[in-house]
Amino acid sequence: MKEKVIAVLDKIRPSLQADGGDVELVDVTEDGIVKVRLTGACAGCPMSTITLKNGIERLLVNEIPEVKSVESV
Repeated sequence: MKEKVIAVLDKIRPSLQADGGDVELVDVTEDGIVKVRLTGACAGCPMSTITLKNGIERLLVNEIPEVKSVESV
């Protein structure tokens, strides 16, 4: 599943990089929790929670049914 998550994150990455940020995969747990770290401009952005839940999590859950949620670490 980790490879699938990386492939989806690679689709999201250009949008984040356009705003000076990025996303780094930290871990994928056996129970479907994806742990990521937002970096660059995303790390301190007040909109990062919205980006995480409405952007990254929504896309991952839609494309990979095994993913239950995404957490920032």
